[in-house]
Amino acid sequence: MARNLLDVGDLSCIDLDSILAAASRPTGEFRRVLEGKGAALVFEKPSLRTRNSTELAVVALGGHPVYMQADEVGIGVREELEDIARVLGAYHAVICARVIRHETLERMVAVLDAGGNDGENSSVPVVNLLSDLAHPCQAIADMLTVRQAFGDCGGRILAYIGDANNVFRSLMQAAAMMGMTLRCASPEGYGPRDDDVALIAGRGGELEIYSEPGDAVAGADVIYTDTWVSMGDEHEADVRRKVFAGYTVDDKMLELASRDAIVMHCLPAHRGEEITHSVLCGSKSAAWKQAANRLPATTSVLAWVTGAEGLEG
Repeated sequence: MARNLLDVGDLSCIDLDSILAAASRPTGEFRRVLEGKGAALVFEKPSLRTRNSTELAVVALGGHPVYMQADEVGIGVREELEDIARVLGAYHAVICARVIRHETLERMVAVLDAGGNDGENSSVPVVNLLSDLAHPCQAIADMLTVRQAFGDCGGRILAYIGDANNVFRSLMQAAAMMGMTLRCASPEGYGPRDDDVALIAGRGGELEIYSEPGDAVAGADVIYTDTWVSMGDEHEADVRRKVFAGYTVDDKMLELASRDAIVMHCLPAHRGEEITHSVLCGSKSAAWKQAANRLPATTSVLAWVTGAEGLEG
């Protein structure tokens, strides 16, 4: 069966550490494990960072990325998902998908693991480029950013401010695996669910939950935030902006953190809502480094799912 990455929980701590170690090396040192092979990039949702980093990661590994928008594939409209997966598995060495529902990825894995009519598709891995439940490649890039800032993640305090969404879920699993202290501050009704807390605990982390963002940020090494209105939640925009009032990461909130704290945002950012311009573009912002790190992180992930160590020597 193939190595798949649908969420951080698909990795062991050793796997995650290996992927981060490889991502810390120059991209040019990766073996060209996709030489002469195709990589299917299926995007039900658009993206700036994910598309660019994934296409360039495939090229860095010697492969040929084939980008497909939602209407080109027509999942469940033009063709059944299982049929699409079988066809793409016949053409490509890896399938990377940015989807609306996490179930789409699970169904792809199920049909590919079962093999096609000729049994030749069972070794084709699936990589989650974002779903409603998870964003593992972002979380890996985030842990790489924290490592670069502090040398190690262990013992550092991570405070997440805002909606406990898909980014939060993958981030906190990865941070737990790296030995970080985990905090979250969200308005009532938008915080971690019980299954989120259990999921994080299963990765070795204990999540501290706050209602006041200042309490979560106090002494923190990393302040992390994300948009209040995720893609697909636009109909809730006005309500969410009212509910999240007071959760903006601004200079006053930053003063409560540790002296060498960094601020992280997975982007795109909405200045004046979840974060102010002065913080996003200030000296403590790591947002642009996070964005850059999507490339080595994704390159390392693709090397891992193809079963390669990914580096020469």
